[in-house]
Amino acid sequence: MDAKVHQLPVSAPAPAPAAGFDQDRLARLVDPQVLIATFRRHMKVSLAIAAVVFVAVAVFTLQATPKYTATASVLLDPRKQKVTGIEDVLSGLPADSSTVDTEVEVLKSRALAERVVTVLKLDQDPDFNPALKKPGLIAGLMGRGGPATTATLSDLEIQKRREKIVDNVLSNLKVSRAGLTYMIKVSYENKDPQKATAIANAFADRYLLEQLEAKFEATRTANEWLNGRLAELRVQVQTAEAAVEQFKAANGLLSTGSTTLTEQEISNLNQQLAAARVQQVESEARLQTARAQLARGSTGEDVGEALGSRVVQELRSQRAAVSGRVADLEGRYGGRHPEILKAQRELADIDGQIRAEISRIISNLEAQAEVQRQRTASLAGSLANSRGTLAGNNRASVRLRELERNAESVRSLYESFLGRFKETSAQEGIEQSDARVVSRARIPTEPSSPNLPLNLALGLVLALGAGVGATVLREMLDTGLATADDVEQQLGLPYLAGVPILASTLDRALADEAGAPVDHVVDKPLSSFAEAFRNLKTSLQFAKLGEPLKVIALTSSLPDEGKTTTTLCLARTLAMSGAKVVVVDCDLRRRAVNDELGLDPEKGLIELLAGKAKLADVLVDDTRSSAKVLPLAKHAYTPKDVFGSVAMTRLLAELKASYDYVLLDTAPVLAVAETRALAPKADAVALLVRWRKTPRKATESALRMLQNGQTFVAGAVLTQIDQREQSSYGYGDPSYYHRSYAKYYAE
Repeated sequence: MDAKVHQLPVSAPAPAPAAGFDQDRLARLVDPQVLIATFRRHMKVSLAIAAVVFVAVAVFTLQATPKYTATASVLLDPRKQKVTGIEDVLSGLPADSSTVDTEVEVLKSRALAERVVTVLKLDQDPDFNPALKKPGLIAGLMGRGGPATTATLSDLEIQKRREKIVDNVLSNLKVSRAGLTYMIKVSYENKDPQKATAIANAFADRYLLEQLEAKFEATRTANEWLNGRLAELRVQVQTAEAAVEQFKAANGLLSTGSTTLTEQEISNLNQQLAAARVQQVESEARLQTARAQLARGSTGEDVGEALGSRVVQELRSQRAAVSGRVADLEGRYGGRHPEILKAQRELADIDGQIRAEISRIISNLEAQAEVQRQRTASLAGSLANSRGTLAGNNRASVRLRELERNAESVRSLYESFLGRFKETSAQEGIEQSDARVVSRARIPTEPSSPNLPLNLALGLVLALGAGVGATVLREMLDTGLATADDVEQQLGLPYLAGVPILASTLDRALADEAGAPVDHVVDKPLSSFAEAFRNLKTSLQFAKLGEPLKVIALTSSLPDEGKTTTTLCLARTLAMSGAKVVVVDCDLRRRAVNDELGLDPEKGLIELLAGKAKLADVLVDDTRSSAKVLPLAKHAYTPKDVFGSVAMTRLLAELKASYDYVLLDTAPVLAVAETRALAPKADAVALLVRWRKTPRKATESALRMLQNGQTFVAGAVLTQIDQREQSSYGYGDPSYYHRSYAKYYAE
């Protein structure tokens, strides 16, 4: 494998999402085995939380006060009795789904609840009025200082208490629609079954009463408005009709029936004029005829008027008698007889009278003709005047018709309002509610809550949910590295090995008797604990193919991650395999190697680098193996950069020439700067990460600090692994299969 594969990437590792829960981890959790392992890893905490939740639900259920639920059923009936054919002022509710849902909200309204509070006097019930639970206020309401107590309350405080009472009443009310029907269930829950029944029925009754009152109020309001409007319209009608009559009188447009007086007058004049003209023609015709007869030599006796005249007829009768007597006398006495002459004179006198009468008749005909002519002319003049008047009247009729139309429109509006007023007046008192109570609430005999089986089932579900939620939350918040996959996928480094906690590799009975880990690898070289370091040795040997790794720096991002123990155990393991090993303590502040091996040298690494001691003088033999140790003396800290010096480079070259492996026990990268100066001088760096404890962000920060183009990070080592726990749920890690190959080890 090419060495560049293990070099740190040029850019820092991609930052993970908040809480360290990235997409790779989410993808791995889809694996059923990973899910099982995840839940097994958090099983104790999850079961504890689930148990607490279940016990809490059970205790709450068992200690809860029994409550009873009473239910009344209200039906929105689309059918309606139609007593009259009068249209309602407030129309009935339409039978659609949105209307039913709206009425459900009306039943849950605060206004309706306030009416129920008033009707049932719930403001005097301590269950709904918390203020009544105060002894002083109760005494006041019972007559012992009540007025003085309530008088001290402001209107705002009284309103707030009222609102709180309504809230308490509504808190136990449940109104629901039965499926897609027109049925509405009104349920009320209370610890007193009778009180629950009374309140449920009160809500249903108040709802129906509110509907009726709304219709009554709408009808009363309509009547009042119509009555006021009718008074206004009545005045308008009177004013409009008076204007019409005044205009008629002022313009001579008085009429009888459908015609005006002028039109009737013109009609009469036309008839009279026609009759007069006929009479005129008739008179003139009689006159002309009489004149024509006289002009032809007639004595006038044949004139029509003369023929019809009684005077002429009598005269003619006398003449006939006289003429007969004359003829008789002439026959007896001759023409000269005095009697004959007398009779002839008498006859001439009668003829004169006849002529005079005929002349009078002709004169009368002339007078009659003149009278008819004058009458005709008079009638024609009157007709002309009337026609002129009619023309003026027609011009005034335009304005008259406008006034009449205005009066008619006002009269029609008045009549329609009057008719509607009569209808609404007749309708008042016969309004019907759009709903009816089909089932009144009955006193419940069994409590509705708490429902023990249901609550325990819900408690179990909540407990399981809480356990699962706790597992998910802990997994999301778990920023440590637990398996080889975590190392390789989240850090992008090869997984070198996993170093367990010694006690986790032994039986529980032997764990307390186990010695120090650095001694255990020597005392029990075939144990699983010692095998972990052989695995680490093998991984380091093949970390860089083609190049031997002799100088190996073991470091970490934070303190207490097992660097010194791992370094010493690895050194003894290498020494027991026949390799020449030297351990160099490079942690200037803690000198953990001295504490682990019980060393207290006078001179050490700092003195060697300063030229105050020789290598042979500061090297110490490991008492349990052939390894050598280059410790730090007391008070070895110096502010000088000893690890970046040429002396340190020469020392490492000298050790590299004399030993097969040079192990550098360094300080944490994030805590001490010297390690970043020392890391490039090593052939490889093994980054130790404490199992499930070291935050991934800290490890990534350490890797970024080590990135300088010359440091070769061979991989990561998980330390302080609890092998029992890891073998139980660390799916994907070699330790997961520990039980399968544990028989190969001798603990």
